[in-house]
Amino acid sequence: MLFSVKNTTFPGLLDLLAPHSCRGCGRIGSPLCKRCKKYVISNHKPICPNCKTPQPPTKGIQPCHHCPDLPPIYVAGAREGLLDDIIRAYKYQSIRALAVPLAELLDHALPQDLGDHPIIVPLPTASHHIRARGFDHTAFLAKHLAKLRSIKVRPLLARAKNTVQVGVDQATRQAQAKQAYMVNPKITIDPSATYILLDDIWTTGASVKSALDLLHSIGIKNDHIVVALLAYSVE
Repeated sequence: MLFSVKNTTFPGLLDLLAPHSCRGCGRIGSPLCKRCKKYVISNHKPICPNCKTPQPPTKGIQPCHHCPDLPPIYVAGAREGLLDDIIRAYKYQSIRALAVPLAELLDHALPQDLGDHPIIVPLPTASHHIRARGFDHTAFLAKHLAKLRSIKVRPLLARAKNTVQVGVDQATRQAQAKQAYMVNPKITIDPSATYILLDDIWTTGASVKSALDLLHSIGIKNDHIVVALLAYSVE
């Protein structure tokens, strides 16, 4: 039985009290067992979500040669199959325990060396989505990824305007994304840091590109930015 995302108290309580079963195989004990996590990792082939070009395996930070205007982008996998199910359960059923395996999948997708003073910048979630789900799924994911990497999270970007991008066309997404974010005036910029822009899904890339434009506007260049994503849309 699936619960409405508007009713977050009951699923949240179950998330704390009930034993978890693996979303892949049903084994009791974890929302994603080690075997199913390995399955997601082994089935992922590195790809640029912007141009869909396969990327060669690399141990360092490497941008896509076909997208020179974008910084390096790392994705845990395609939005399909088990990974899609995990992301949907995390976002829309408020199964917060899935933040841990999702962060682990991202940790595996990212290079081990993220440059000097890496800082995670979560893409701000619309306030009505936070109210509906009972938590900020991107900020919560950033917290767990930061713990795995022993690095900091800084809300460098803030929400300027709440928009609804689900079910709208690409042109509308791009227009909305340009108005959605602003620079948080309370956060000091570290020119030596590497900023890891974190988002969940790359559909058209409008949200990430809008956020990148803001980072560029305050003097942060692509060689100091890495984009980390849970999944890219295969549609």
